[in-house]
Amino acid sequence: MSIYRVHFKWKEKEYQISAKKLDLTHPYFVSIKELLLPEASNLIINPEQDEMIKHFGKANHLMIPFQAVSLIEERDEEPKEKVRSFKVVTGDGKSEKESKS
Repeated sequence: MSIYRVHFKWKEKEYQISAKKLDLTHPYFVSIKELLLPEASNLIINPEQDEMIKHFGKANHLMIPFQAVSLIEERDEEPKEKVRSFKVVTGDGKSEKESKS
């Protein structure tokens, strides 16, 4: 399933919004349905995401003028973020586990 990411300018600010459905058949607008907004986090506050949710969070359907759109991307479904483990390297070039043994 494809995910569409639309980059556009609204009220002198650049936004990018993701959605499951996109319709380009209207002569003057890009029709965006089934918005994929970021989920609010209780730990970290991102002002950009917070502002986007405030402006577009309750919308079911957006119609953005073609003149405001700068880029439309079609991507495969966005992967979930993965947490990777990493080694801590000390000043002598050995990892923390190697220096303890």
